[in-house]
Amino acid sequence: MKKNFLLIVLLAVVFGVMPAMAQRADYRIIPTPKSVEVDTLQYFTLAEGMGIAYDADNEEVARNAQFLSEWVEQATGIKLALTPNDKKAVIRMSLGFAADKKLAKDATLTEQQQEAYTINVDKNGVLIEARNPVGLFRAAQTLRKSMPILKKGEGKVDMPYVKIQDEPRFVYRGTLLDCGRHFFTVDVIKQMLDVMALHGCNQFHWHLTEDQGWRFEVKSMPNLALHGSVRQETVVGPNVGIYDGQPYGGYYTQEECRDVVRYAAERYINVVPEIDLPGHMQSALHVFPHLGCTGGPYPVRTYWGVSREVLCGGNPETMTFLKTVLGELCDVFPSKIIHIGGDECPKNRWKECPKCQAKIKELGLVDDGKHSPENQLQSYINKEVEAFLAERGRDIIGWDEILEGGLSGKSIIMSWRGTKGGVEAAKQGHRVIMSPNVYGYIDHPQLKDVAKQPRTTGGYIVSASKMYSFEPLMKEELNEEQQDYILGVQANLWTEHVAYPEHLFYQLLPRLGAMSEVQWCLPEQKDFEDFKNRLPRLKKLYDLLGVKYCTGIE
Repeated sequence: MKKNFLLIVLLAVVFGVMPAMAQRADYRIIPTPKSVEVDTLQYFTLAEGMGIAYDADNEEVARNAQFLSEWVEQATGIKLALTPNDKKAVIRMSLGFAADKKLAKDATLTEQQQEAYTINVDKNGVLIEARNPVGLFRAAQTLRKSMPILKKGEGKVDMPYVKIQDEPRFVYRGTLLDCGRHFFTVDVIKQMLDVMALHGCNQFHWHLTEDQGWRFEVKSMPNLALHGSVRQETVVGPNVGIYDGQPYGGYYTQEECRDVVRYAAERYINVVPEIDLPGHMQSALHVFPHLGCTGGPYPVRTYWGVSREVLCGGNPETMTFLKTVLGELCDVFPSKIIHIGGDECPKNRWKECPKCQAKIKELGLVDDGKHSPENQLQSYINKEVEAFLAERGRDIIGWDEILEGGLSGKSIIMSWRGTKGGVEAAKQGHRVIMSPNVYGYIDHPQLKDVAKQPRTTGGYIVSASKMYSFEPLMKEELNEEQQDYILGVQANLWTEHVAYPEHLFYQLLPRLGAMSEVQWCLPEQKDFEDFKNRLPRLKKLYDLLGVKYCTGIE
């Protein structure tokens, strides 16, 4: 009898008639939730045909239910039915926490609490609750990352009983992509947004203009994108005087930008556009040479580094140009914050320019021992832009150089030259996003063996472990009140040497996983060795999504 039984089992396996064995869900995900209580001895089995109940009258909730269904099927092959308002469904997505009924009527919730969610798995199935649809989306991502990656026909998943309570640590969780140096299609941008959403990011900083290319269509000035987006050739590798001899260009129409904004919003990501001013403007000067101090000509720059050719600070047409560009930008991007750059603006031309010097004299700007008149002239431009955007209900955000000369309390500082600018801004009462180059610049190699990685910027300074170790609140330098001005953290991918999607994602991953735990988790939750143990499961999901990543981790 025993031999016959073994023969039957063997034949069943060979001919594929053996019932599929369920694999288990694993809630040890990246970024790790705030609280996870697991009972590994009991489990609920997820199987084909089970339903997801939700409020069909709420468009966002319905969309999130659709996302959950698609993600589970993508990973496991299990197709969950969408069964709105079905009280018998084993998977339920619901708005509202029972605990919230005890809150005082005047209680105000933080933005992080608005994203909170709970997941309860027990004998009755899966209950997902959140205050707002965004919380249901975060919960769906958590379940997605908990699923095993199954082969076709393995369609059952045992889900250990669990109680998950979660919300993010920081309200701003960003990633920057520089499309000025190299252009990436809308499809690639959407793929990046999907990857960002997988990691809990909620801000896409879109760097749209550079000396090497203008990527945003301004309809009232069609030649700006048409001609400012194209450079005649591109330096090969570092600036050693070797060029590829091929014209390079590309820009986004306003309709394409709106499509990106819509796609991002469905994934609860805000798109923060950046028009870098008054420096990094040589591509604009190529089209409008009268806006420069010398009158040009100004070719769209073909090599990297900081150009001394900047907008003329004394030409009144400069502000007309900027207001036109920013006005159309506001029409396209609903973001409440607009990035104005403000970094790396050499003042050589301004010191020699009669118009700039006349404007300095008109404004009564003098060297105060801390800031030169030319630095104060840039602050004047920043404040004019700030006032213009404020009329449209927007706040400005800029790199830490915009601190020089003073700004209003509504301005947001992005600290990139280390953390010093962010600390100073917080002490002055400015909101801050920490994005220091030594912790957040993912254009650098991520492994020590630089020779075996694609060519990129500089040396080995931002490994995954270095990024993971960052503590944004700077508790040794800021008191508790000042720490409240730290809104969050951002990783930046500059693209001087990143020209293709495969390289983009290689630079991004898995470091975005490390950054996501800095952005999402409390310090006491972080453990890099544990992070590395959880990473292989996330890499399987990268494989499923078809995105390239660095296989090493240091």
